[in-house]
Amino acid sequence: MTYLNNKPIPGTTMFDGAMARKGYGLNKMCHSLNEQAGRDAFSVDEMAYCDKYGLTEAQKTAIKERDVLGLIAEGGSIYYLAKFVGMLGLNMQDIGAMQTGMTVEEFKQMLVEAGK
Repeated sequence: MTYLNNKPIPGTTMFDGAMARKGYGLNKMCHSLNEQAGRDAFSVDEMAYCDKYGLTEAQKTAIKERDVLGLIAEGGSIYYLAKFVGMLGLNMQDIGAMQTGMTVEEFKQMLVEAGK
């Protein structure tokens, strides 16, 4: 669980060393999506592209299902996942809302309140 102003944010996953190791291939693949060639190759054959980076079956399932929270649980760093979720038309506030079970507007308001 992650924290904002020393208060836990329900539904969030801590990204630590173990998660970094778990998600290494996933994060490397997502980083490759910064390049147009990577996005093009991914679009042609998503699962072959995932295999190129050694994704686990659980990670590939989450990619197929567009399960962003599942990708985070499988070691995805939000900083690397940002390119993938951007391809889905989502942004960081959308992800935060998903993690907390809030609407995007509720999530944004929580951030405003926490910053006061």
